[in-house]
Amino acid sequence: MNLRSGRLKGKMTSDAATFTSSMEFDKRIFWADIKCNIAHTTMLKEQKIIPAEDADKIVGALHMLESEGIEALNLDPSVEDIHMALENYVTEKIGEVAGFMHTAKSRNDQVATDLRLVLKEEISEIEEDLLKFIEKILDMASENKETVMVGYTHLQHAQPTTFAHHLLAYANELRRDYERIADAKKRVDMCPLGAAAMTTTSFPINRERTRELLGFERLMENSIDAVSSRDFMAETVFTLSMLASNLSKICEEMIIWSTYEFAMIEMANEYSSTSSIMPQKKNADVAEIARSKTGVIYGELVTIMTILKALPHSYNRDLQEVTPHLWGAVDTARSMLNITCDMLTSITFKKERGLELAKANFSTATELADLMVREKNMPFRVAHQIVGRTVNEAIDKGMKPGEIDSEFLDEVSVEIRGKPLGISEELVKKALDPYEVIKTRKVIGGSSPEAVDEVISHLREFIEGESGKKIDIKLF
Repeated sequence: MNLRSGRLKGKMTSDAATFTSSMEFDKRIFWADIKCNIAHTTMLKEQKIIPAEDADKIVGALHMLESEGIEALNLDPSVEDIHMALENYVTEKIGEVAGFMHTAKSRNDQVATDLRLVLKEEISEIEEDLLKFIEKILDMASENKETVMVGYTHLQHAQPTTFAHHLLAYANELRRDYERIADAKKRVDMCPLGAAAMTTTSFPINRERTRELLGFERLMENSIDAVSSRDFMAETVFTLSMLASNLSKICEEMIIWSTYEFAMIEMANEYSSTSSIMPQKKNADVAEIARSKTGVIYGELVTIMTILKALPHSYNRDLQEVTPHLWGAVDTARSMLNITCDMLTSITFKKERGLELAKANFSTATELADLMVREKNMPFRVAHQIVGRTVNEAIDKGMKPGEIDSEFLDEVSVEIRGKPLGISEELVKKALDPYEVIKTRKVIGGSSPEAVDEVISHLREFIEGESGKKIDIKLF
């Protein structure tokens, strides 16, 4: 069928046909286009808008195409898009009555429906991947509640913590990523079918019925908006951009921690490479490539926003150019998510090195100041000054944190306050022990094993609750 023949004379040039064709990325919506046509035709039959016999023929041909697969279609660029290729297939099978399936429907509302159907499925798969990743992190955290390491602020030694506590930062970030994308799916899960070209139709269609058949949560209630809105794409790609940003942070730490200077982790060989000239090298190439993919996803978001920024309502062909950037972001984010999951869960954390770093550079200083506040009812700022001076003098004298004792603290206190602290040696040593400090952080969200256990429990409940919501909906 030549769609142009009624209004336009002649054909597009081959270059123009190729330039305007969406066929290549339309392949992704093949199954959704079949479902959309089946739902619409079923509704037309039920509403007695088209003959039941013709509707059955159409639906039969569509099911036949579904079983044969996309290879059965003529995907030449001159056909314009998947919708026309599908209609041509049905026409070849049952004759001109195939044209009835286009009654009260436009490619405008059809493609908008197809895109939402596919994107819903893609989001659901990403949600499942996220839940699996969080669960694997929780398994790692459960095994590392007493694995001491130093925490960083400004990439400088800050306070002692555990590897489990740090892993839970990843888990909670990913939980928010899950919640963001699940919320974005609510705006995807809206049915535009029945909007037709832009003002619906004079045929007595039943939009609620097609919504129900296709499994959408609600209808889009303005037909102009229904065919022209692509904000659901932009919102989805933003959530994927935020996910990529969080994954990139994980990759960055894997890269840094695996260096000789940090030496906190060993990357698995499967996620590393070597140099073509330096045989000693073990490079975190997978993490580096994953980190760089964040920029690719950001680029897709900016491209989509730029295309959408000044389009008049309602449908414009520019919208066709948004779609490949949506799929590009979806594919890149999902591959980045899964490779980062596999890479992180394959690392070996060097426990001795973690403890060494936690003891090496006065990371327990905050607890020492807190001890003074508790034991001597001293304002924290005064305690802060004493500990700061203590650290400074210890560094000048080449002392290690473990060599600081109550006598040394008394000397510094006399310099600042004119009198000694008088804190017992036992309490001082306890305040300087990284694991003893960690055990005191029992506040929810803290680093103690008990606090970590509580958060792991909360996150497992979250995963169980979200997994219970996943219902496999089989259309038709």
